[in-house]
Amino acid sequence: MYPEQYSRRILLCVAGLSPQIVTETLYALTVTGEPRFVPTEIHLLTTAEGAERARLTLLGDDPGWFHRLRRDYGLPDIRFTLDSLHILRAADGRPLDDIRGVADNEAIADAITNKVRELTADPDGAIHASIVGGRKTMGFYLGYALSLFGRPQDRLSHVLVSGPFKSNPNFFYPAPVERVIFATGPDQRPLDASAATVMLADIPFVRLRDGLHEALLRAGASFGDVVRQAQRNLAAPSLTLDAATCRVRCGETVLRLTPISFAWLAWFARRALAGLPPLHWKRIGPAEVEAFLAEHKAALHDPLADDRHPPITARREEGIPKEFFEERASKLKRELSRVLGGPTAARYSPQRQGSQRLAGHALGLEPHRIRFAALAGE
Repeated sequence: MYPEQYSRRILLCVAGLSPQIVTETLYALTVTGEPRFVPTEIHLLTTAEGAERARLTLLGDDPGWFHRLRRDYGLPDIRFTLDSLHILRAADGRPLDDIRGVADNEAIADAITNKVRELTADPDGAIHASIVGGRKTMGFYLGYALSLFGRPQDRLSHVLVSGPFKSNPNFFYPAPVERVIFATGPDQRPLDASAATVMLADIPFVRLRDGLHEALLRAGASFGDVVRQAQRNLAAPSLTLDAATCRVRCGETVLRLTPISFAWLAWFARRALAGLPPLHWKRIGPAEVEAFLAEHKAALHDPLADDRHPPITARREEGIPKEFFEERASKLKRELSRVLGGPTAARYSPQRQGSQRLAGHALGLEPHRIRFAALAGE
């Protein structure tokens, strides 16, 4: 679906001392935007001083610019109340009036990340985020957070206001009829607010959400944690397998697999190292079955695995039928996905090669990117 077709439509802004960013963006989305995106709710991330300014200028009865905009252009109900003003706080919990120092920057990064993660968790919602307000770092963190968690229906923009209305504290949106405000220069000349032009510049962004593992999509992970995981996922693919511990290093991320999943991956890794062709379940003979069972016994560290582990005996008697092949491939990818995220897990899982009816599966990694070696630590 397109963003405007979602039942929950969210305008998310950051602002410092210029609350009119909310009404300017709302005007551009609902009046001049094509297609129109009419929010069902608005959220504003701001400082303590910014929240007070928004309360007085946007949400109060007078001047009440948010309510006036809705009346002037016949907009439907949009939820924007005092609890929609999210005050950024320092690490010790005190409301921030300004952003000073490394600790404040880290705190606002985490707060913005948490809000974006929370809002993007709703599959029925679409977010339009505006990065123009507040300190430059606030806009940067909002854009970066949307890149980390944004979905196909989410959008990012920058509002553009024509001069001399830009940065004018008396201007909140283009009026539908002549409305006099005053310039901020020395002459404080009168201006007609209906002559202003406001538009949105759409900002394309790279969506990295599908590469994040599940824990980072839940509350608690910091901005830094999420960025480091995204960076690891973007590293050149390489696979190291440690049979002694059933651990693998995928790029820069180390994880432990169950013995049978480790064996399944190791089987395909050794085939890639040997330059063997992709494997289709219909073409698995006794030699291939024995190669897989050898990996499984090694992962179990049990010389009597044939007797103690009936699944191994069953494979020697029955081979590797379609059901077992698909189940093992699916479970390996699921174990990898929990830590790496789906797209990254696919880089380290045996994948179907080609579109032919009997196309086999193989690791897509080049042999020089695969090795068997001990991994440090437990």
